[in-house]
Amino acid sequence: MSDERTIALVTGASRGIGKAVAHKLAADGMFVVGTATRPEGAAAVADSLGGGGTGVVLRLEDESVVAEAVAEIQLRYGAPLVLVNNAGVTRDNLLLRMSPQQWSDVLDANLTGIYRLTRPLLRGMMRARWGRIVNLSSVVGRMGNAGQANYAATKAGIEGFTRSLAHEIGSRGITVNAVAPGFIDTDMTRELTESQSQAMIDRTALGRIGTVEDVAGVVAFLVSEAAAYITGETVHVNGGLYSG
Repeated sequence: MSDERTIALVTGASRGIGKAVAHKLAADGMFVVGTATRPEGAAAVADSLGGGGTGVVLRLEDESVVAEAVAEIQLRYGAPLVLVNNAGVTRDNLLLRMSPQQWSDVLDANLTGIYRLTRPLLRGMMRARWGRIVNLSSVVGRMGNAGQANYAATKAGIEGFTRSLAHEIGSRGITVNAVAPGFIDTDMTRELTESQSQAMIDRTALGRIGTVEDVAGVVAFLVSEAAAYITGETVHVNGGLYSG
């Protein structure tokens, strides 16, 4: 590895878990390229990171757009050797009422989007013979959740993707792991009613909602040298909401 700062690419870095991860990696000495889907979001990422990184606009729906963005990032900042696939969407509905568009939107963004971004970044990691990939899954990928068949399917798929890719590229010094958050205090969970939130807390062994910092700390560990012998794993960060 170079003596220069490691380049880390974090998707969905304008808020929530992605923002916390971006700030944690920057605090750990990496140069973070955080993505957002809109220019104002990318500008906010750049402002919040200061000298620790920058923000770029990146949408994962089009493979050619992703390839162009990756090429621009590599040209301007260098090849990212750390990738945190955090961006994702929800289109919740009971399956009986779920439209084909709701199904395909979530699969395309959450699962195919990871393929589109990870694939072009592998060559740089393989040349360096070092890399760290962390994919954000979710507790619902194991538990399931009514009204989220599309979302849960993508998160379960991410874990299978993680294990398979770990086998493919481990010989090049690249680790691939997943982190599965549980009930975390984010914009998404703040939309729940007070009674819904309390019901989730009551099911959690630690008796509290998790913080984005709880998740960011685990991601930071997995991309560090301390986790060099961990690959193909899913680390659950759910306070005891689910064990298995």
